[in-house]
Amino acid sequence: MPKTRYYRPWLIQIMNLVLLFTLANPVSGGKMTQLVEKEVPSLVKLYQQLHAAPELSFFEKNTSARLAGELRAAGYEVTTPVGKYSFADYTCYGVVAVLKNGEGPTVLVRTETDALPIEEKTGVAWASKVRMQDITGEEVGVMHACGHDMHQTVLVGTARVLAGMKDRWSGTLILIGQTAEERGAGARALLADGLYRRWPVPDYALAEHLDPGLEAGQVGYCPGWAMANIDMIDITIRGVGAHGARPHQGRDPIVIAAQVINALQTVVSREINPVDPGVVTVGSIHGGSKHNIIPDEVKLQLTVRTFTDEVRRKVLEAIERITVNTARAAGVPENLLPLIHNRSEEFFPVLYNDPELVESTVKAFQSVLGEDKVLEQIPTTSGEDFSEFGRTAHQVPIFLFRLGSAQPGSDPSSRPGLHSPYFKPVPEPTIRTGVTAMTAAVLNLLGK
Repeated sequence: MPKTRYYRPWLIQIMNLVLLFTLANPVSGGKMTQLVEKEVPSLVKLYQQLHAAPELSFFEKNTSARLAGELRAAGYEVTTPVGKYSFADYTCYGVVAVLKNGEGPTVLVRTETDALPIEEKTGVAWASKVRMQDITGEEVGVMHACGHDMHQTVLVGTARVLAGMKDRWSGTLILIGQTAEERGAGARALLADGLYRRWPVPDYALAEHLDPGLEAGQVGYCPGWAMANIDMIDITIRGVGAHGARPHQGRDPIVIAAQVINALQTVVSREINPVDPGVVTVGSIHGGSKHNIIPDEVKLQLTVRTFTDEVRRKVLEAIERITVNTARAAGVPENLLPLIHNRSEEFFPVLYNDPELVESTVKAFQSVLGEDKVLEQIPTTSGEDFSEFGRTAHQVPIFLFRLGSAQPGSDPSSRPGLHSPYFKPVPEPTIRTGVTAMTAAVLNLLGK
């Protein structure tokens, strides 16, 4: 008994310190959890409605209007449409929502609004049945197969929770609804329309992206170089058409294309330092119309993935050198050498997660989700134009984290991936985790 009385004051002091930390720390407090739980049912409905009504890049008028309405209802000052495309005369339906709450840093949180030209095959009750014309005029099925509907839902949930916790943070919150992410155009359009001039330049920028490789309830992070440069390249290999029975009278672009495709496989393996990642993929080849006709041209579509400007330069130069000189070697006249077009309007720059911002935010994640739910990941050669928000002269530190969306306990090998017509996130736990994590990330930066 005396020993117990001796230690009791120390126990009381420890308990008081824990209580004081819990009340003082806006990330670990119970108020956030209560507010998140209150919003989950309506957010699930919002997610299902957004999923059932997707719109393609450049056509996100109704989606952006819905997002703007939700943010206004949460108490934010909303401006839309915002954005200016430099390469086409499309209306940019970007959304900028602001909540000012005293002195302090400015934090930007971004979501995307566009969907993909994919016909959905999930069979869920809220599956998309939408069909619409794409930029070429072709009618296609449309689906949120990359999770942008979930990203919007998480943004709205975060907006509501933070509006209800204004006593726990101080500063300015800027929420962005970005169009045309799948085309690599939306972030540049917002910046071109004065995002960092018309509104405060953020001290930090945050975003998240669904990851079917993680279970719902988990989040992933990758400090430093996290996602690759992406170049989209169109190549037209021209030749001289002829009868299939008299190939000597022409210059066969199909044979030249085959030689080019094989030679391109040596760019990364033989011209780039083995420790530097790189990918050159020919994703499309079209040429010819009939068995016995040698066509005049063959069209190729390539995607190139790199992590540094130097490797990117070397790869792009090698692609042009190999393509042009293969055609020369086949006897193609100089005036018919291949046409190579890098679709700069669809360029995704490499994404660099600021290590200090990552480290700080990960601690916030661990405090609300548990250390076992916060997983470090390796870089990926997929791309994200969220990187644009950190590449301006302002050098804003950015962090995009990954949000698990797979059924807990499911077989990883059987999970449909992003851009699959069968992609099917688990709504409720994914939303709960996403809103909790993003709210914690913002409070970590703005918390009093």
